[in-house]
Amino acid sequence: MQENRYMQGLYIHIPFCINRCIYCNFYSTTQRQLQQQYVDSLCQEMLLRADEAQHLSTIYIGGGTPSVLTIKQLKQLFAQIESLWGGNWKEVTLECNPDDLTPSFIEQLTMLPVNRISMGVQTFDDKLLQFLHRRHTSQQALYAIELLHQAKLHNISIDLMFGLPNQTLVQWMNDINIALQCDVPHISAYSLMYEAGTTLYKWRDSGKIHEINDLLSRNMYTELCQRLKAAGYEHYEISNFCKPYHRSLHNSSYWHEIPYIGIGAAAHSYNGEQRKWNVSNVMQYMEAIARQQLPQTIEILDLYTRYNDLVTTALRTQEGIDLAYLTHEYGSQLANYMKQEAQKHLKDGNLILKDNHLRISEQGLFVSDDIMSDLIYLTT
Repeated sequence: MQENRYMQGLYIHIPFCINRCIYCNFYSTTQRQLQQQYVDSLCQEMLLRADEAQHLSTIYIGGGTPSVLTIKQLKQLFAQIESLWGGNWKEVTLECNPDDLTPSFIEQLTMLPVNRISMGVQTFDDKLLQFLHRRHTSQQALYAIELLHQAKLHNISIDLMFGLPNQTLVQWMNDINIALQCDVPHISAYSLMYEAGTTLYKWRDSGKIHEINDLLSRNMYTELCQRLKAAGYEHYEISNFCKPYHRSLHNSSYWHEIPYIGIGAAAHSYNGEQRKWNVSNVMQYMEAIARQQLPQTIEILDLYTRYNDLVTTALRTQEGIDLAYLTHEYGSQLANYMKQEAQKHLKDGNLILKDNHLRISEQGLFVSDDIMSDLIYLTT
């Protein structure tokens, strides 16, 4: 892990959406008339924080819906990044909605430094897409993937979602089959979460919809893992699968203590000693930046907080936690605490200790939250 500290990522949050999906709790707004003013503010925030990095390894433009930006606005962002921190980035990801990926937009994308597309497909079932309030159809998603391949933008990641209300195992298996036929090198698949404040959460609490049962959810995840493994995908993080050499470099930084800078409203940053996050309000964000102020909240990370972060991030990965690194960086007290708390999970087969690395086994993936909870160090 130590060598990763010489890398650094940049995340840019684009909060604009044409409409909100019923499950999403990321900060977003439909006030698209503010786009250009917001992009100008992003460039100004980068200037204010220029001394936080010397060079960037990865760039991730997420949201919201970054693909609602114009090509001119994207060029403006990349020009500012390069002027402050240089170019030659290893990975540049742009999150896109399938229906934004028109032939014209993709042709212009090929003239930008973007070399990876992350597409929110969620499902290839049109009825479920309508239920989620997604604005694309399954055919639009398939067409977008085909267009990207034709444009030689082969480094594609698609997001899938399982455990939707009334979704059957057969429907989910069909989603997996179609995803495999698309021949994309990266697939992220998430169990539907009922986040407080979302429409989905309110519908569940009012009895309008019901969660699927735990057995069906477990069977869906098992089917996902088995089918993708058989197709040659590496299961390198609990929710992420890739063909060889196609891991998400930027997202891996979050799981391996690599510093990153977050630019924009609601964006988070981490430098190994502090976490920072910007205000989750576009107008307040832009007003502060106009005053040459950073609208940030800062948290100083003590040893135990950093240790707990390690548990809930590195343990999600295929590599798990290097116990030698843990001892060196966090001390023998916390290393011994982890070894002690891990014993029952090692006996149950939910954790594996190999080559001095502690990682979650295949069967342990289903109780990963419980395992992490046991390994977390409580100071009170």
